[in-house]
Amino acid sequence: MIDREKVLAVLRKRFAGAPADRLAAAANAIVGLDDDWEDVTDDVGELGSRVPVSGQDHCCLSDGVHPGSEWRIFRKRAVS
Repeated sequence: MIDREKVLAVLRKRFAGAPADRLAAAANAIVGLDDDWEDVTDDVGELGSRVPVSGQDHCCLSDGVHPGSEWRIFRKRAVS
């Protein structure tokens, strides 16, 4: 289970100027991820590489990665 207070602390540090209600809403959304979401962190490979999104579009995850930081990447499960 994800600790809401830890998530909120990270969001406060990262987005210091953001209003408290927005930070709380973001923390609630992160903590409230349901079973429709799957952790694909291990499928992405090194965060320094580019990950294909669709066609020629790419998402470069390395821009926000700091040495020693931990990242989890989630994907919404496909509807069967």
